[in-house]
Amino acid sequence: MTLNLNSNPRLGMGCWAIGGPLWADETPLGWGEVDDSESIRAIHAALDSGARYFDTASVYGAGHSEVVLGAALNGRDDVVISTKIGNLFDAKSKQVTGTVETRDEAVSEIEGCLRRLGRDHIDMIFLHLNEMSPEAAAPIFDALEAARSAGKIGAFGWSTDFPDSAAAYAEWPGFTAVQHTMNLWVPASQVMSTIEHHGLLSVNRMPLAMGVFSGKYSADFKLQPSDIRTNSFDWMEYFQGGNVVPEVLEMLDAIKELLQSDGRSVAQGALAWLWAKSPNTCPIPGFRTVDQAEQNARALAFGPLSEEVMAEIEALVDRPPEGEPRAR
Repeated sequence: MTLNLNSNPRLGMGCWAIGGPLWADETPLGWGEVDDSESIRAIHAALDSGARYFDTASVYGAGHSEVVLGAALNGRDDVVISTKIGNLFDAKSKQVTGTVETRDEAVSEIEGCLRRLGRDHIDMIFLHLNEMSPEAAAPIFDALEAARSAGKIGAFGWSTDFPDSAAAYAEWPGFTAVQHTMNLWVPASQVMSTIEHHGLLSVNRMPLAMGVFSGKYSADFKLQPSDIRTNSFDWMEYFQGGNVVPEVLEMLDAIKELLQSDGRSVAQGALAWLWAKSPNTCPIPGFRTVDQAEQNARALAFGPLSEEVMAEIEALVDRPPEGEPRAR
C-alpha cells in the first residue's frame, strides 16, 4: 500500500505519545510514562475501528515508538506506515544527541527505522527537521531518493511548516506529502496553499492541539513533569508551563456545540473540521489508550462537517492572525 487518499482512509494514528519518555538534558520531549501493552491494545483497537495508517518517528521515545508499533503490526500487510528521520538520539539514556546533517547519517537512520519497525519496506519517510533550510536538506533527500529507488521506502516528504520547504522538493518523483501543524487554532493557510498548488498530500500533526480539542482539559488541569506539554517552547501554542492557554479554551468553548453536530464527540468534530477544509488533508491524532484510539478512528464514520456548520464555526472563532512561520 502507499500513502495516498485514494487507497486509504483520510485518517492516521499519531504514535508520538506511545513512545514514552524522551529528554534533551532535563527537558522532557515525550508525553510521560506509557504502558506498552495498552499501546498495543490501542493500535489493535484502531485497526478494528477502521484505521489503516500509522505515523511515528525514529526519535519518539528514542526509537521505542517504532519498536512498539512494529510489534503491534507484525504480519499486517494491509496497513500504511510513515516514520520520520532527522533527530539523533541515545536509546539507553533516552536523550536527543543531535541532528542528521549528512547523507551517510540519513542512510543509517533509514536502516534503523526499518530494523526497529521489523520491516523491509516503509511506505513513507518524512524529514523531521522543521526549520532546516532546503539547501542543507539536500543530502538527506538524496538518501531518501536512493532508498526509494532501492525499494526500501515507497515515498518521502517533509515535516515542516515552511511553505518554501514544502515546495523545494515537490517536483521530485518520490516527494508526495508534507506533514505540518493544522487545527482549529492554526489553520495553516500558507503551507496548505503550497501543498495544494503542487498536488501533495497534507498530513496534519497536532490536529487536536496536543489534546485540547478532545474537550477534556480545564484551565486548572496539571500534567505529569515528564510530559512535553509542561514546557514553554515558543511553538507550544496550546499549553504553557503545563496549563492550557486560556484563549484556546475560550475558542473551543465558543464552538464546542457545533463540533458535536450529528452526534460527534468534540475530538471527532475537530477532525471533521480538517476534512471539510480540504480534500487533501489527513489528520494524525495521537493516542495513549484504547478509548482514545477507538474514538479517533470512529470519526471516519461521520466524515467532514457540513458547509453550514463550517460557516457557523468560522463566524464564532477568535484566533490570532496567521503570521509567518518561525524564523530559521
